[in-house]
Amino acid sequence: MLAVDHGYFLGPTERLEVPRKTIEPLLPYADSLMLTRGVLRTSVDPTTDVPIVLRVSGGTSIIGEDLSKETITVSIEEAIRLNVVCLALSIFVGSKYEHQTLTNLAKLVDEGEKYGIPVLAVTAVGKEMGRDARYLGLACRVAAEQGAHVVKTYYCENFEQVVEGCPVPLIIAGGKKLPEPDALKLAHDSITHGAVGVDMGRNIWQSDYPVAMIKAVRAIVHKNVDAKEAYGIFLKEKEKEPIQKETKVLKAVSQSGSFD
Repeated sequence: MLAVDHGYFLGPTERLEVPRKTIEPLLPYADSLMLTRGVLRTSVDPTTDVPIVLRVSGGTSIIGEDLSKETITVSIEEAIRLNVVCLALSIFVGSKYEHQTLTNLAKLVDEGEKYGIPVLAVTAVGKEMGRDARYLGLACRVAAEQGAHVVKTYYCENFEQVVEGCPVPLIIAGGKKLPEPDALKLAHDSITHGAVGVDMGRNIWQSDYPVAMIKAVRAIVHKNVDAKEAYGIFLKEKEKEPIQKETKVLKAVSQSGSFD
């Protein structure tokens, strides 16, 4: 899964300033695309057959009061019109607005079940929250208990415990940009220890060679290559790709911290 939904609270994110420019070269190599309805309408070719995972939660920005104060922002009727295959929203376990985000999830599952549309719960993590197996295991299990069909979370030490305690499939978030060898190791370790896939964004399109990077990640997920082999694929593929240039667009500035 290729994540390009960052702008819903971050605004013009580095190297996602012009969504169409970022998405087009990567789309042929993505199994699915996670994004907002605004970017879907404006920046994705409507003839594409790549499955769409629609971000349907929001309501705050990086400079707002509290990023955890999300609500459902897209109706089920709109999702059906857009022909999406999955609905995605964030839950903020342990935050001030935990109750609101968990009831958002329950309501969304109810709506999706009426039409056979599954729900992806994203276990958002704030700066003050740990990323250990105990916390992530709690967040993932709570999401599954509320009816989420898939959960997106973070990789951590003893990740197998998180997998064992969650009765639905887990996919791994890439998080902040890492050096390519480290991001590929993250993808490989996640799959090896029980994740069914990855949902990467910045570790692909913030790379100087994003197409080479998504090809390397695909090789880990679909061909079971290890991180070293995947990095070799990246080095080979990057020779075919011009280096990505910066786009000069005014970006939002955080005044209150951020969620990864």
